[in-house]
Amino acid sequence: MSLLVVGLSHRSAPVSVLERAALSADAQIKLLQDTVAAEPATEAAVLATCNRIELYADVDKFHAGVAELSTLLAQHSGVGLEELTPYLYVHYEDRAVHHLFSVACGLDSMVVGEGQILGQMKDSLAKAQDLHTAGRLLNDLFQQALRVGKRAHSETGIDRAGQSLVTFGLEQLSAGADVQAWARGKKALVIGAGSMSSLAAATLVRAGVTEIVIANRTADRAQRLAQILTEGDGTDVAARAVPMGAVPVELTRADVVVSCTGATGLVLSAETIAGATEGRTPGVSGGTAAQTDGGFGRTTAATTAVSGPSVPAAESVVPDEFAPAGLDAEEGCPLDLPAVPATTGFSVLGEAAVAGMAASELEQHAAWVDNAPRPQSSTPAPAPVVVLDPAEDAEAIAALAALAASVGRIPERRKPEPVVEAPRPTPVLFLLDLAMPRDIDAAVHRLAGVRLVDIESLAEASADAPMAADVDQVRRIVSDEVAAFGAALRAAHITPTVVALRTMAADVVASEIARLEGRLPGLDDKHRGEITQTVKRVVDKLLHAPTVRVKQLAAEPGGAGYADALRTLFDLDQEAVAAVSRAENDSEISKNRGPA
Repeated sequence: MSLLVVGLSHRSAPVSVLERAALSADAQIKLLQDTVAAEPATEAAVLATCNRIELYADVDKFHAGVAELSTLLAQHSGVGLEELTPYLYVHYEDRAVHHLFSVACGLDSMVVGEGQILGQMKDSLAKAQDLHTAGRLLNDLFQQALRVGKRAHSETGIDRAGQSLVTFGLEQLSAGADVQAWARGKKALVIGAGSMSSLAAATLVRAGVTEIVIANRTADRAQRLAQILTEGDGTDVAARAVPMGAVPVELTRADVVVSCTGATGLVLSAETIAGATEGRTPGVSGGTAAQTDGGFGRTTAATTAVSGPSVPAAESVVPDEFAPAGLDAEEGCPLDLPAVPATTGFSVLGEAAVAGMAASELEQHAAWVDNAPRPQSSTPAPAPVVVLDPAEDAEAIAALAALAASVGRIPERRKPEPVVEAPRPTPVLFLLDLAMPRDIDAAVHRLAGVRLVDIESLAEASADAPMAADVDQVRRIVSDEVAAFGAALRAAHITPTVVALRTMAADVVASEIARLEGRLPGLDDKHRGEITQTVKRVVDKLLHAPTVRVKQLAAEPGGAGYADALRTLFDLDQEAVAAVSRAENDSEISKNRGPA
């Protein structure tokens, strides 16, 4: 087996790179054709989803295969090879099988356990079959991956570990609220009519939206999807199809928008969304973002009071009996210190007083602090205010002096300006962008009254999603299936050699029977038949044990060499073995030409 996969996903690359590397349907076809045309590869399949792009191939040379597949991915994605390479991963032979089986089970998905990947994998295999780029290896591999994925979902609770990307996205839109309660009574607009959009539409209908509008570039597909939604059992949703040109108008009526198209550019701009929400957000004119810091709902207010009891600016927090004679000119101090407002947590004789002071001046001030007289008072302090002990104050200043010796001056210590959160208006339009590259302008995040969830935000949210205990069980299933697939593949690898050996033995028997007829021309048919059957039984018995045993040995790890040994021992023609392999491969392709 020489299976090789080169790819990138949400685990290896940032969303911005995945977005740029996304392959259109035409680009995927051209990539498959160019891959099988390249020297190292004989088979190829592409698995392209919203968060992964992977190229599978049967290659005869590892290093040459990695170089060729990486170059082809870069060429057809439009991202330079030098830029793409740091994000690529490579799996070979058993590791490649393990990776694909894990993907099929949802273990490598953005939302662990989601089952939509099985449909996408099935489409990938069908495309490779239609283009005649999938031979016996990839047909067997993808067919088995589909079976492993179905087994994982049927035998374990992996479905509880996560949901489809659509369901997870709707949960993020609802901000943790029950999706059905949140969606009930809302009007939805779905842009696109592909598999992901259809799933989104069906999910919204089940959640209880009252109206759903399907917009698609191909009107027939939109109308068909709307009809399916309308005729669904137990649903009374109003579903209709509209052309893409009607989207701006439908946006003004919609509460929820899900977009997943194959467009290479933006489908919805920030200006379009702003226009659709104009007048719908209380206190916001024109549907644009409030005047905030960076447009994310934060505003600075240096003079705004923070929560808690306020302190008048002119009132000192240091009791009078402990305060120096004056802030402008402290009695006995050898230095002309500027006035320093008293601040909670600072001592006037400590850090605040010496901020920005040179090291030499700091030493004079430290000596004065050590010897400065402390006024005494019998009057108790009016409030429990913490004041540093002179010795502790001196230690703090000594530490600052050490810092000044290294940097030259004492860095000024400032308290951060108070920041208050400006409340954002309640969203009136919820947007879910499941496309890659994105359909909706990311600048929409800054619009007031709008909540956008896209692939990037889903990736961040899913990083903290809980993992179900069933994940371990699925991993064990994957490991067992990988071992079984490898054994079957290695056993199948020696089959052409065994077939060629038995064919050669049959030819030897036929040749010897013909020679016997030449020597015994009077042999009747009955005796000739008996002799022929006897010779064949002898040959079959002699070959039975070696061929069965060699298949068992070949199925074990490292058993690939037994086929070579068999060919050498019986002096089998290599071309005869290759002819058997080609015939079996053509038969397998023909058998799998139909739907997976």
